[in-house]
Amino acid sequence: MSETTKSGYVALIGRPNVGKSTLMNRLIGQKIAITSNKPQTTRNKIQTVYTDERGQIVFLDTPGIHKSKNKLGDYMVGVAEKTLNEVDISIWLVEPTDYIGAGERHIIEQLKKAKCPVFLVVNKIDTVRREKLLPFIDTYRKELDFTEVIPVCAMKGDNCDVLLEQIYKYLPYGELFFDEETVTDQPIRQITAELIREKALRLLSDEIPHGIAVTIEQMKDRGGIYDVDATIYCERESHKGIIIGKGGAMLKKIGSQARPEIEDMLESRINLRLWVKVKKDWRDSDLLLKNFGYVEDKK
Repeated sequence: MSETTKSGYVALIGRPNVGKSTLMNRLIGQKIAITSNKPQTTRNKIQTVYTDERGQIVFLDTPGIHKSKNKLGDYMVGVAEKTLNEVDISIWLVEPTDYIGAGERHIIEQLKKAKCPVFLVVNKIDTVRREKLLPFIDTYRKELDFTEVIPVCAMKGDNCDVLLEQIYKYLPYGELFFDEETVTDQPIRQITAELIREKALRLLSDEIPHGIAVTIEQMKDRGGIYDVDATIYCERESHKGIIIGKGGAMLKKIGSQARPEIEDMLESRINLRLWVKVKKDWRDSDLLLKNFGYVEDKK
């Protein structure tokens, strides 16, 4: 065991759309998790790695804990709750409010079982006046004895250095889990698929995004340019028409917005081709959930 460096796993949990992915991307200084203003953007546990002279933090960004309506939702909530038993620190991300709803109370019950330090991180502090923050924090402190309470603005990076400092304070001493160059264990194909899904989430109307999945059919380097073939799956024929758009306009828009970020990641030009297919009610199909990569780790 190293007595000079610290290392450990840190879970980011919270309700949908509180900014978990934005915070993680900010902390590691690179975009790995996709973000949007729609709930349930993150579907899998996403692992990223932050390394500096103090040691290494492995962040686990989890799907938002919510009331499930289908098997995909069951999977997402299961992943988030299971992660609490696998980490050295749990960070509960909330918005600045004094209202604690049923979803937050469910998370509180899960956190009461946690055997690790629990931080309360109040995000989006730029949306309220500073004098209002303390009453909001006091509301949560009455529910749980938090190890640390840290207000941040993930979008702007405010107080994120303080958060990193406090994380290192409570991590155990130990060797690094990954080499210093590692930023994520996510396969390139998965990140590519998620970047495409992010653009669809942002461009499509509210009722469609929850019902889409993206798979990469081909990713081939032919010397200076990658051929990337991807399929966007939806649940209804009517949704397929909306995703394609008049004369293919929406599909082209999704592709044109995804292309630059994929090229930046691959450090190469890409030839991106998108297709749309219908898989009716795939979110309630065990087989299709498995095919799309939503399989719970049984360990």
